[in-house]
Amino acid sequence: MAAKWIEMLTGSLEQKKQYREHMARLDALPAPYGEAAKAVQRYLTYAGAAEDGDTLVTMIGDHVDLWERAAVDGTPVRAIVGDNPVEFAEEFARAYAGKQWIDRERNRLTQAIAAAEAKQQGGQIS
Repeated sequence: MAAKWIEMLTGSLEQKKQYREHMARLDALPAPYGEAAKAVQRYLTYAGAAEDGDTLVTMIGDHVDLWERAAVDGTPVRAIVGDNPVEFAEEFARAYAGKQWIDRERNRLTQAIAAAEAKQQGGQIS
């Protein structure tokens, strides 16, 4: 009972465990894969911030899998990220297009503009 209550406040303990495991795998990558993977991971954390914990944990796990496989195969870093690393990271994040934190703000902005428009026209918005 207490565990469910704690998870309601802090989030899934299992997801936190998986996240820590994925980050440990990321830290264990050899150079130069580790440096590149950490840079992409940092960008994903800021730009692709999935709101759903399951989606985020899956995305991070798949990201680490990609870099581990590249390290084993000796794939050049540029062959992975291409000429535009930002485009690569954003496309990678789009593949996990669950709910994102910005979706809430987009909805809030749309509702605020609709309410302002309704006030300007003398009407009410529900």
